[in-house]
Amino acid sequence: MKWLKKRMREYAVWLFLMVSFNLYFLFLLQTTPSIYLLYLDLLLLVFLAIIEGTAFFDYRQKERRKKIFLNEDDLIYDTLSNPEDSEVFQHDLIILEKRLQTQFEEIHDLQDYIANWCHAFKIPLAAALLIVEKIKDTDIRTNMKEHLERMNWQMSMVMQSCRLQVPLFDLQMKQVSLISCIKASIRNNLFFLIRENFRLDIMVDDVTVYTDETWLTYILDQLLNNAVKYANTNNNNNTADNRYIRFWTEKSSDMVKLFIEDNGEGIQECDIRRIFEKGYTGKNYHNGKYKSTGMGLYMADKIAKKLEHTISVESQYGEYTRFCVLLHGA
Repeated sequence: MKWLKKRMREYAVWLFLMVSFNLYFLFLLQTTPSIYLLYLDLLLLVFLAIIEGTAFFDYRQKERRKKIFLNEDDLIYDTLSNPEDSEVFQHDLIILEKRLQTQFEEIHDLQDYIANWCHAFKIPLAAALLIVEKIKDTDIRTNMKEHLERMNWQMSMVMQSCRLQVPLFDLQMKQVSLISCIKASIRNNLFFLIRENFRLDIMVDDVTVYTDETWLTYILDQLLNNAVKYANTNNNNNTADNRYIRFWTEKSSDMVKLFIEDNGEGIQECDIRRIFEKGYTGKNYHNGKYKSTGMGLYMADKIAKKLEHTISVESQYGEYTRFCVLLHGA
């Protein structure tokens, strides 16, 4: 049945040509005996039968192979010499979907494992932070606490990153006080801000924005961590007594611009267009100056897009870096 459907058009063409030739022979070549026409038709039919019989035999062979391969749990498109058959494509599509589902489940299990491991790790880490406070030597206590705080911060970032990779991204968009997000982020980075002797200038209006409080705090965490990371420079304006991070807002119609500025090393012109790219670490990393993964700002920008926010940056190398987060006012 499938064979007839596939060849019906060709049969119709051949039938039309034979009928036309016979009519031409009968009406315009009346002097020629009709027996010649019968012989010619017979020869053509035998020739076509041989060709069609061979083609039908090959078709049956392919159909038998296809039925065997359709029961396989592997891709068969290339094996069947690029067939034009919807059943083959449906079979391969099902196989690919099963593979993707298996990979998704494996990745999801890995994310759950990492998240649970981070939760379990935070318990002894919190205990270690309490124990380190009992160390009497100030230098040892401060150095130990710095490393423990960095571990704590990294654990929090890993847990948030695991949440970010879930296909059903957990968003709770609502009206949020912007200053509360800023204060939460400052608390998360308080140890390092004090350690590096940062002065905080907060000139933020009491504005309400439409966002997810947890994820906006995560974005601000990344920006503050970036400011702390690039504070230790030889810049005369960035001495230990003169480091600052400034927050201020500007409102325009239904939008709110949050600015975060520091007087750290700044960003070189060759890097500024690429700092939000995944894994991009910049020129200073390649000079061995900083231990950066190139993921912090990439994750911040990715989350901002999911929140329908926008992050932009301007900087003068050796002077300042200024980030601007554009949010929807509530």
